[in-house]
Amino acid sequence: MRAVVIDGKAVAAELRSDVRAEAQKLSELGWSPRLVSVSVGDTAAAELYVRNQQKQAESAGVQFEARSYPAETSLEQLIGILQGLNHDPRVNGIIIQRPLPEHIPVKALQKAVHPLKDVEGMHPASIGNIVYNDLALGPCTAVASVEILKTLPLQMEGLNVTVIGHSEIVGKPIAFLMMGLGATVTVCHHMTRSVAMHSRAADAVFVAVGKPGLVTGDMIKPGAAVIDIGINRVETPDGPRTVGDADFDSCAEVAGWITPVPGGVGPVTVATLMKNAVLATRMQMDHYRDSYARTDV
Repeated sequence: MRAVVIDGKAVAAELRSDVRAEAQKLSELGWSPRLVSVSVGDTAAAELYVRNQQKQAESAGVQFEARSYPAETSLEQLIGILQGLNHDPRVNGIIIQRPLPEHIPVKALQKAVHPLKDVEGMHPASIGNIVYNDLALGPCTAVASVEILKTLPLQMEGLNVTVIGHSEIVGKPIAFLMMGLGATVTVCHHMTRSVAMHSRAADAVFVAVGKPGLVTGDMIKPGAAVIDIGINRVETPDGPRTVGDADFDSCAEVAGWITPVPGGVGPVTVATLMKNAVLATRMQMDHYRDSYARTDV
């Protein structure tokens, strides 16, 4: 039987509905969630992402402002800009668009965003909290991938999971998130001797390495779930296409469930960003209340 194709757009729509309801509650309390997107230099590569984020934000009841700065802007200036946003109570979340100019290290900017406004979940504190199974504002792609798996009729406790790819913002967080749910996790990377040996034993396979068609049907256990996080542009006789890291056709013949590319993890990632926006807003509201509440009454 061919795999069930997971509809990421449907999962995202349900998530946005919950976000919209939460955003409305916060607005009634005087805390309307507001995101600020920061782009530097040639923004053409990021324009599609920014437009999509703005559209999704409006759909979720989250205010969105896009700011662009010249490529010549220095690291010091950008850190100053981020510090200003950190101290602005009207701003609840900060998004740093990539790519950045070569002289701007992305990690330096990620560290400059206050953890309470780190809606992308990229600050070292946000990543580190996952190790303690304390998921506040987690990295969006990793959280979205795990949320998709949780929609399937699978028992998370004791589930055998293989994660192919061990990046700091996707592969490693997925591994820790799944361990937090009680799964048994194997992480594969470029030095793993036999990726197929591990993936064939898994009830669920996450793949995020940026290599089109890396995972094929003969690497998948019959009935397993395949969560394909890769996004690659490839040339075909019919023109350029966007594909994932899994060979969809061969994997779909073996797997029980599979995410398409596009239309799988991507929409849920953006919806998770909006979820983080309202969560960050509530955390900031609570922080201000606890810090400035009167104690003499």
